[in-house]
Amino acid sequence: MERFFLYDDVEDTKTRFVSFAGKTQRYDLAILQSGRFFGKVLVLDIQFGRFAIIGPDDVEEPGYLEHVYNRSEEETVDLRAYLTELLS
Repeated sequence: MERFFLYDDVEDTKTRFVSFAGKTQRYDLAILQSGRFFGKVLVLDIQFGRFAIIGPDDVEEPGYLEHVYNRSEEETVDLRAYLTELLS
């Protein structure tokens, strides 16, 4: 079978695994840093199987984390605080 690749690159990444308990729930995250994301990081929510490429502007966007991680505003308070600290 012939394939048309848009790209097929191998890149070294820095991966950080973080688990912390917030006020409403526990967070288990994998955070990948790569040149591919133009200064943003890929944040994987291991518990819920959801992920997003996130930068400081995304964290500040109202409703963004709630949407991509399918969580309530209350559930993302601790996540937003952590990501703000991480990305500053």
